Amino acid sequence: MGVSGAGKTTIAAMLAMRLGWTFEDADWFHPPANVEKMHSGKPLTDEDRWPWLRAIAEFVDRTQTAGEHAVIACSALKRAYRDVLIGSRRGIRLVYLKGERSLIARRMALRHGHFMPPALLESQFAALEEPDAEENPIVVSIEARPRDIVESIVATLGIGPNDRTASESRR
Repeated sequence: MGVSGAGKTTIAAMLAMRLGWTFEDADWFHPPANVEKMHSGKPLTDEDRWPWLRAIAEFVDRTQTAGEHAVIACSALKRAYRDVLIGSRRGIRLVYLKGERSLIARRMALRHGHFMPPALLESQFAALEEPDAEENPIVVSIEARPRDIVESIVATLGIGPNDRTASESRR
């Protein structure tokens, strides 16, 4: 989780590859109206987000029911959003990619073709509710190189490639 431009897609894809798990980007679950709204520079409202979050939660449930594992890149900026995504589900771990606004703004200015324009970064930080200790997050600075971030996450999780049991005892 983290604001747009924090590196969620890059880190989540690399983490999924490292673990041999499925990768999904929460952006793929947005209905077309949400994508169009963001592309036009308008921030989403909570009303826009609830169906999107429920669709991701349904994917999580299907994945767990099938006995599979996945890494999902999702902004999950508010606690209420994370409650929909995680709730009382076991075996889910939250990773918060934390970074300074100036660094993220520089990164966003360099990306092309993304539907989230840099102008909406301020709204992302305004909505951000950093996870608290009760959520048991893994908090990672985005200043390191992506592969170092991934290795730090893997070390904290204490699991290896295709490990199907270690995460079951987590959250």
